[in-house]
Amino acid sequence: MKIGVVSDTHNNLKNVSRIVELFNEHGVEVVIHTGDITQAKTLEQFADLEAKLIGVFGNNDQERQSLSQVIDRCGFEFHEPPLELTLAEREILVVHDPRDLEDALTAECDLALHGHTHLLEMKTQNGTLIFNPGECAGHLEGHNAIGIVDLIPLKASLLHF
Repeated sequence: MKIGVVSDTHNNLKNVSRIVELFNEHGVEVVIHTGDITQAKTLEQFADLEAKLIGVFGNNDQERQSLSQVIDRCGFEFHEPPLELTLAEREILVVHDPRDLEDALTAECDLALHGHTHLLEMKTQNGTLIFNPGECAGHLEGHNAIGIVDLIPLKASLLHF
């Protein structure tokens, strides 16, 4: 099972449109957003995904009422972090701020996803793959990235755009 990982889209509608195209082209089954959507118009861009969208709210997601309306209308699933879920028999932890991993990370966790820093992080710590695909809301073409994680065998990769 392949999942898409994106974070910190920060109202860059052009990039979000491209992100949706890339996830659809790569046939991901679920996309996980690790927060900082910021405005409802940005979240609406994800309505064209051919995958389920699950996510957590970030520190810049202050417009909760308008975000919640889009979430309900589009059938998305968003939570306050930390979010724990199981996909393809893998235990996944999703937070926005990586500092939240310190208290939430357990030995059972296979994959921990975060955003907030806009910096790539792909490392294994005590058997857990910790992954943040980094910057996706920037304006420098070719320097933006989203992630694809193949849950079997647990392996992350980047798609630059």
